Amino acid sequence: MCLQTPRSSKPILEKRVTVEKAPILELRDVNVAYGKIQVLYNINISINKGELICLLGGNASGKSTTLKTILGIVRPMSGMVMLNAQDVTKKPTSHIIREGVAIVPENRRIFPKMSVLENLEIGAMHRPDRSAVNDDIDSMFALFPRLRQRINKPGMVLSGGEQQMLAMARALVSKPEVLLMDEPSMGLSPALVEQQFEIIEDINSKGTTILMVEQNANMALSIADRGYVLQTGEIVLADTAQNLLNHPGMQQAYLGGEL
Repeated sequence: MCLQTPRSSKPILEKRVTVEKAPILELRDVNVAYGKIQVLYNINISINKGELICLLGGNASGKSTTLKTILGIVRPMSGMVMLNAQDVTKKPTSHIIREGVAIVPENRRIFPKMSVLENLEIGAMHRPDRSAVNDDIDSMFALFPRLRQRINKPGMVLSGGEQQMLAMARALVSKPEVLLMDEPSMGLSPALVEQQFEIIEDINSKGTTILMVEQNANMALSIADRGYVLQTGEIVLADTAQNLLNHPGMQQAYLGGEL
């Protein structure tokens, strides 16, 4: 696991947007099992509009399962997933995406044989405002200039960093209210990790609510508002980012030790 020192150039809890009181996304007492093996236990997460929340934990702690549950890929045994105060627990993934949730998946998962432009167009396929899609694709090329240079290249020839840019841009052209990010720093060089987190912070500052799953705890907390720490399927810590960084038991919980 890579624990980097938080960047000191910006305050840890610099507030970027006004946070509303009503949660935009909630998990209420969510329990999930794969067959007879339970993997999430009474998960309660509340995310307000405009927040950047990180979900931390080691391997097999339940982070990715939490994201899959939000997306409707995995159905909980009990509990509820609420999106904009509506129960979406039993809704199909397509419905949840149309309601404003997008994901930057682990290991990018772009369409390797499609061009950069085609990947972006796929990201916008659920949008009814087709006339505005081209403008938003242009804005993605402004955010990620390297993608404009590779616009007609298939995804398979892009570098790891370029594929991560494409995965983020593809999610953003869907105009999500809530952006889920699964291990955005995975497989990137230290320089690209720094750039990646700066972009995530910028996206959030423009109003997109973000739930970010990360193993790089210090880097994630350096830009987050709040965080939750998962250990073997249970939330063992939940607090502001600054308090988590200062919590004497945070690294123990994060690394799988006893609190």
